[in-house]
Amino acid sequence: MSLIGKEIIDFKVQSFQNGEFKEVDKNSVLGKWSIFFFYPADFTFVCPTELEDLANKYAEFENANCEIYAISCDTHFVHKAWHDTSATIKKVKYPMLADPTAVLARGFDVMIEEVGLSERGTFIVNPDGKIVAYEVVSGNIGRNADELFRRLQALQFVAEHGDQVCPAKWQPGSETLKPSLDLVGAI
Repeated sequence: MSLIGKEIIDFKVQSFQNGEFKEVDKNSVLGKWSIFFFYPADFTFVCPTELEDLANKYAEFENANCEIYAISCDTHFVHKAWHDTSATIKKVKYPMLADPTAVLARGFDVMIEEVGLSERGTFIVNPDGKIVAYEVVSGNIGRNADELFRRLQALQFVAEHGDQVCPAKWQPGSETLKPSLDLVGAI
């Protein structure tokens, strides 16, 4: 079953960001674009490469009115310990959400119950709290912040210009497609 158009669950979790613990809930993510970026666990191998890639592009996401939420089933204390001991994770300025009870991992359907970890799931959520794009990849495959940002830009463009669609490899300023009205819902 597709998650496109599904409203995110009501939640309240702890986070670690910029040396502080903060509470993040559903209401605090509404009103702007969000990336929910699930990864299996802190102190692992592929995860820090992905989080660093996002950290290097974080200013661009912020300028696009989008917050990134990195999420694992670790506690906020473990996020802090990882941040304090890893030069790579020290670069992370976006919130790292703690999900030790897997409320978010289950709510986004990425929980691997038998091991207590989440899949590598990436969800783009619009300002109304609805999932508009997602991808789940194998745990041994890292994701690409450049492609994620391009996808966000395309979704934002389409949200503003509902009568147009973005072809493969679309970049801001590139040509879009304007299908006939009777086909728009079928695309």
